[in-house]
Amino acid sequence: MTSTRTPEQHSSQPWLHQKGSEIQRFGTVRQFPVGLSHDARMYSCQRLNQVLADTQILHALYKKHHWLMRGHTFYQLHLLMDKHAGEQAGMVDSLAERVQTLGGVAVGDPRHVAEITRVPRPPDGAEEVPAMLSRLLEAHELILVDAHEAARKADEAGDDGTNDLLVSDVIRTGEMQAWFLAEHLVDTPLVRA
Repeated sequence: MTSTRTPEQHSSQPWLHQKGSEIQRFGTVRQFPVGLSHDARMYSCQRLNQVLADTQILHALYKKHHWLMRGHTFYQLHLLMDKHAGEQAGMVDSLAERVQTLGGVAVGDPRHVAEITRVPRPPDGAEEVPAMLSRLLEAHELILVDAHEAARKADEAGDDGTNDLLVSDVIRTGEMQAWFLAEHLVDTPLVRA
């Protein structure tokens, strides 16, 4: 079979500066054969996108605090922040993929994330270490409260996949990370007399 393309059409030159029309609006769901009603998928996508936006901000906070750690526990906290940030990055991907699986559009642009997150913005500069840890704990709690409610309602709607993601990943990981952070804020002496 011979090609009907001209030599110019076989060029390796990329087609740059392409523009397209929006093919699916944020906040809508397409029909996918996943055995869930439109309403169940719409609800889960809305709740997952909120958790996703807040989780993206939590990930960014972990990275910021990873860079800004100070004091006698610098090394341990520097490593802990990076470990938690990595776990949050994995969760961001899982949440976004679940939204897409349900036929929705995952929030991904950082400017859009900033518009819908409920996690308060930190100061642009560095804070004291306990303030940074407290800020992370508050973000975790905000996400955990939302995830518990969303998981319960997803379960009621028969959305086992969303329920499982929220319980197994978001809640379990968030609770573990909150525990690790909170233990750094316990007022215990470094050395007993």
